[in-house]
Amino acid sequence: MHPSRFSKALIIILIAVIPTFLLWLPFILHIPEVFGIPVSKNGMATVISNYDGPLYLVVAKSLYGAQYIKEHFSFALPVEYYAAHFPLYPLVIRVIGEFLHLISGSSFGYPWAMLLTTVGSSIFSTYYFYKLAEQNVGKKHALWLTAVFSIFPARWLTVRSVGSPEPLFVGAIIASIYHFKEENYWRAGLFGALAQLTKSPGILLFVAYALALFVPKFKQLARFSTSTWMRSFKLKTFPIILIPLALLGVFIGYYFAFGNFFAYFNSGDNIHILFPPFQIFDYSQPWVGTFWLEEVIFIYLFGIVGTIALFKQNQRVMAWFVGIFFTSILFVSHRDIMRYALPTVPFIIIAFANQLIQKEMKWAFLILIIPIFLFSLAYITNNAMPISDRAPLL
Repeated sequence: MHPSRFSKALIIILIAVIPTFLLWLPFILHIPEVFGIPVSKNGMATVISNYDGPLYLVVAKSLYGAQYIKEHFSFALPVEYYAAHFPLYPLVIRVIGEFLHLISGSSFGYPWAMLLTTVGSSIFSTYYFYKLAEQNVGKKHALWLTAVFSIFPARWLTVRSVGSPEPLFVGAIIASIYHFKEENYWRAGLFGALAQLTKSPGILLFVAYALALFVPKFKQLARFSTSTWMRSFKLKTFPIILIPLALLGVFIGYYFAFGNFFAYFNSGDNIHILFPPFQIFDYSQPWVGTFWLEEVIFIYLFGIVGTIALFKQNQRVMAWFVGIFFTSILFVSHRDIMRYALPTVPFIIIAFANQLIQKEMKWAFLILIIPIFLFSLAYITNNAMPISDRAPLL
């Protein structure tokens, strides 16, 4: 690798890893408080126990085996609940966990494998965000925007510092869209399939691609026959069909594991899509539970303005994805709405790149580093699952 490329790769890795390491430091050192904020006394066990990391460890250990789950884990959850946890993230944990067991002989492989998977996925997502920024904004400002992406929003920093599939999911989406814009449809389809194997909303990427390909050709439909119109689509775009095929593969796997092709839809209180939209403001909903929800309006604002900005900038693929994904968010009734919206964030950052590269914004983000870390520290401290017996997770 050329030295300049090597040094740039190292910088990107550091941008991804340093914020997480600094966030872990109070837990590693058992510091009792930071800026007056109490820190859990359980050290890195708190980080490992954060939702929904232990549930993905169950899948990694059991591979959805119903009898194994019933015999080894004490979580008061039906076996079908784990169908909501798609397979790619736990499969990577399992591979790394078995490798750690092999080389160390330690029984602590899986929890650390989970954190290694998250950190590795964070590097992957940061790398592809840098490439996306280079592609759409230019090299001059790509590293700065990547630094912003590494910590903003604060909810992104928390999910990429605990056991979470979001970094892998978001990274695969960014990679897929980057390659789609490069017209490398095989890579776009393959990374899209990886996103689909990580989380269920990956299918929205396929919907966005279909609209990006079909909508510009709608005017031709009036002038040509349907068969001629269909032939106007290039065969090289067909690999995006790998995305729904990946979803089909997951459901077939669930049929063999749970005896139910549609097990995902019967996984219990996991699907928080409600009609009509904006049901999040019904504070009586079990996953809302508060009327302190004003910041949700700001999330909606950035989603709307970001989508419009991307269309105005002729960033059709990103605009369709953010628009489709954001529309689905309007129907989500869950207090943690920011986590649901995270896949839109990298593209909204690109939408507002001209504003974010201004000197005033750079000063603003330097100041925001402190509250972002304080929020993340408090969130991780208070978001740990109660686990009575950790031994089966090791």
